[in-house]
Amino acid sequence: MTTTAKFSGNIRVAFVQATWHADIVNQARDGFLAEMTRQGVARESISVIELPGAFEIPLHAKKLAQSGKFDAIVAAGLVVDGGIYRHDFVATAVIQGLMSVQLETGVPVFSAVLTPHHFHAGAEHQQFFSDHFVHKGAEAAQACLRTVTSLRQLNALTQ
Repeated sequence: MTTTAKFSGNIRVAFVQATWHADIVNQARDGFLAEMTRQGVARESISVIELPGAFEIPLHAKKLAQSGKFDAIVAAGLVVDGGIYRHDFVATAVIQGLMSVQLETGVPVFSAVLTPHHFHAGAEHQQFFSDHFVHKGAEAAQACLRTVTSLRQLNALTQ
């Protein structure tokens, strides 16, 4: 997905990220911030919030959306096999939570929360997912800007 023109207008975005596997998840943040800058969005317009894990993201996204201070919320995390909870349970809970937030508040929420099967800490997986998260962060920025623009147009039509 590629946008053809730079974003025009003001925007406030919250980028909420899990710090579990921060070395990889930070790549999504960096890709997101780089694309937002490339699209003409000032860095000061983006608040970055770090959380322990992905499971905590929906509650924070809801509080941020309810504040009325943000045009969009972007979530990033890496949910892998192992730990106390099965990764598919956590991933489903996070995605359902994020969808509920946007439907309840009217603030769009974007997910760069990925759930690879059979992830391992080997160099090959680390490099693949680091690169992949940069791309997913940029895609989230593009989707964010296009959706905020679309919602503003829709609001103008329905007011």
